[in-house]
Amino acid sequence: MTGSVTVRPCTTDDRDAVVALWTACGLVVPWNDPAADFALALSKTSSTVLAAVADNRIVATAMVGQDGHRGWIYYVAVDPALQGQGLGRRMVAEAEDWLAAAGMPKVQLLVRETNQRVLAFYERLGYARSPVTMMQKWLTNPSP
Repeated sequence: MTGSVTVRPCTTDDRDAVVALWTACGLVVPWNDPAADFALALSKTSSTVLAAVADNRIVATAMVGQDGHRGWIYYVAVDPALQGQGLGRRMVAEAEDWLAAAGMPKVQLLVRETNQRVLAFYERLGYARSPVTMMQKWLTNPSP
């Protein structure tokens, strides 16, 4: 990167660049449509997608939202060529700031069991495993 990094909320025009970044980072799974996730986050006042921009290019993201009781962070992604430079840490901090401004006293995130390498990253940021069991039920058939 040659320029400075700024963080801003995404607009609908950012969709393709954001989805491409999420795909490059291995965050896309067949049962979640990332474009639909992006659109849903931007359609609500209780959520958004934050983007780090350098040299007029989106280089990192964090989707953030709140349910009235707690905040959630999703899709923390950093361009693979720029990982290890503090952008992930910055995006988590920006998401936490957004949630604090929304009055959320607590933030949570989920890490897929197949993405174990990021657990140490979140632990360094002060996150701890919760003594809970997550359960789910599909209300529609997930895409293969």
